[in-house]
Amino acid sequence: MDWQPKLSGRLLNLRPVVASDWEGLFSVGSDPQVWAGHPDRDRYLLDKFRAYFEDGLSSGGALVAVEAASGRIMGWSRYSPQFVEPNEVEIGWTFLGREWWGGVFNAEMKQLMLQHAFGVVDRVLFRIAESNLRSRRAAEKIGATLLAERPAPVEPGSEKHLFYGIERRGFTPA
Repeated sequence: MDWQPKLSGRLLNLRPVVASDWEGLFSVGSDPQVWAGHPDRDRYLLDKFRAYFEDGLSSGGALVAVEAASGRIMGWSRYSPQFVEPNEVEIGWTFLGREWWGGVFNAEMKQLMLQHAFGVVDRVLFRIAESNLRSRRAAEKIGATLLAERPAPVEPGSEKHLFYGIERRGFTPA
């Protein structure tokens, strides 16, 4: 699978993250409200966001979301093989600036990423902190269902996560 494809939609484009995206991503991610419902609520702080950015940059799967109309960086998401089984990929680490909240931008971003992933795998996973209700609802809005039979590993110092999934056979491209 190409972990960092270039994907284009009506509202946004996704492309591989590069080091020079730091300023644009931190500009969006330095808003405390972006992380208010997230378990890592202080990710807006420079040192916390720097670690998050560097992790994404080195992951080989991070994609920057760029608003098609303006060319401005909106946030990012990424593919990961970290907690998956054969024939699966995870999509996660997603954030968007508040200006792009409301569902249509996230929905298009995930549609593009799902279409790409389903060219290769049969299941896409979303590993979401149990307390992150906004992300859980967003996953449900795009058709993901809670996989009750699949417990997510708990990382040291982290809260419980849940797996949501979408199967290729149940996916309808927009």
